[in-house]
Amino acid sequence: MRKPFSQRGNIILEASLLIPLIVLLLVGMSQIAKITYTYFTLRKTVYSVATYLSSRQGVNFCDAGDPTVTEAITFGLTGTTDNSQPVFVTGLTPDMIQVSALRFDPVAQTVGQCSCSIPNGYQIPVRIPMLPTMDPILLKPTVKVPYGGT
Repeated sequence: MRKPFSQRGNIILEASLLIPLIVLLLVGMSQIAKITYTYFTLRKTVYSVATYLSSRQGVNFCDAGDPTVTEAITFGLTGTTDNSQPVFVTGLTPDMIQVSALRFDPVAQTVGQCSCSIPNGYQIPVRIPMLPTMDPILLKPTVKVPYGGT
């Protein structure tokens, strides 16, 4: 038995209304997954730098040009200390990573800043079709690791 003429176009009409919404949701979920993965990779990079430095002896944290600090940042970015491999996160440079040491003031009984971070953030663009261009999201992972060296 055939459907009445007025019901034949319902499926096409409903599909034309719902398909863009479903595509928008799928693309949005993939963008959230991309942001989450990038944050995890940045945090792992910063953690690698911090753990590399925490096990070294004689590190001068006050000098940004200390070869051990430079070596640790290179290790975190590429996985090697000689910079022979490409960086894990495209666009992440050694200038973006900041390392600071824990300082204990015995007079004031306070602990100063101790972290390895990306202070200015890593910008990740968000692109979702059919929506206006959004501002990039700044990811600022920070890691604190105890220093075991001397």
